[in-house]
Amino acid sequence: MEQVSLELTVGPVAHGGWCVARHEGRVVFVRHALPGERVRAEVTEETTRFLRADAVEILEPSPDRVVPPCPYAGPGLCGGCDWQHATLEAQRGLKAAVVAEQLHRLAGIERDVVVEEVPGAKDGLGWRTRVQFAALPDGRLGLRKHRSHDLQLIDACLIAHPEVEAVAAEDHQWPGAASVEVIASSEGDRAVVVAPRPRRKVAVPDLDAPASILLDQGKGRTVPRHGSGLLHERVGDREFRVSGSGFWQVHPGAAETLLDAVLAYAAPEPGEWALDLYCGVGLFAAGLAEAVGPEGAVFGLESEAAAVRDARANLRDLPQARVERGRVEEALDRFQIERADLVVVDPPRSGLGLDVVERVVSLEPLRVVYVSCDPATLARDLKWFAERGYELGDLRAFDAFPMTHHVECVALLTRRPS
Repeated sequence: MEQVSLELTVGPVAHGGWCVARHEGRVVFVRHALPGERVRAEVTEETTRFLRADAVEILEPSPDRVVPPCPYAGPGLCGGCDWQHATLEAQRGLKAAVVAEQLHRLAGIERDVVVEEVPGAKDGLGWRTRVQFAALPDGRLGLRKHRSHDLQLIDACLIAHPEVEAVAAEDHQWPGAASVEVIASSEGDRAVVVAPRPRRKVAVPDLDAPASILLDQGKGRTVPRHGSGLLHERVGDREFRVSGSGFWQVHPGAAETLLDAVLAYAAPEPGEWALDLYCGVGLFAAGLAEAVGPEGAVFGLESEAAAVRDARANLRDLPQARVERGRVEEALDRFQIERADLVVVDPPRSGLGLDVVERVVSLEPLRVVYVSCDPATLARDLKWFAERGYELGDLRAFDAFPMTHHVECVALLTRRPS
């Protein structure tokens, strides 16, 4: 499209790392800006309803503006970070405003929100323990540009954990690879998961630090090429194993922070019957099982086969905990789950959806704890819960993804008296 430049006064923050401005009556979603700034912006996308744009020149800066620490953070560059141009305090304020706005607009809930720091990310950098690079046809690695398949080649990623950067994957070429994910665990394990291009073999280079090498066969299946591919994570006194690129929180302090928040809201009592839906490798199920004790029970559901195997291994010393494989939409019926004292849900970014909300409500739990990585789908689901008798009792938000627009929320829902 022909390059169009606009001078804009930037308004409030919007979900997704944007701020909202207006031009001739049309909404303009602006990246690389902050509320209250006057900017010159270049239009990157036009629809019938709105424009998208990048702030390429700051005419009147916000007092919250700083120089991005990363040279690849800016218009037309890496799309991984949204808010490097704001102080950490300002970033958390922006995220809090987004959560509050989504609750108000989608659920009709008025709530003051504070986004809390998660320990383990000094200056908001060096926290990401899992980084996925895309590969060019010649095998060089880079990170995707915003809303683009184009790659930004980099020397290093400043939000990557030092143990990820120790592998120095981006310093090498990976002929035949489509993507390369580098993972570092809290217990010192490293893994590199390589997805090959169709009908290609991958030439794995000599890395700067030892790591297991796994080949991604698609649909969540990986095959070790070198090493076991098992990673070990420690939360408190308990160790969890995670196979390859299986789900685990990418911030080193997030797992323990979220577990503490979930248990505080769930308030499990000895003898209670708890469900852990979308349970992953069993982080919340373990905490629940320890709390309900041998006279209680925890039933976990997870759709990924590798995660189910990991969860069963991680919970083998807790016979009151059981994990089965299945999609929540059908597995609750298949396993004839008819009641629960409390339910913990940690769905993907798409949220629960109406069918799952209704199925959870049918269990008549006293408490539902909802862990969410997307405030929009969280707010949508909270509205459906409210229409079925469950109200938002409390909510905490955590900065588990500094420098990005992402925010993690933990919400407590309680059943209204009849």
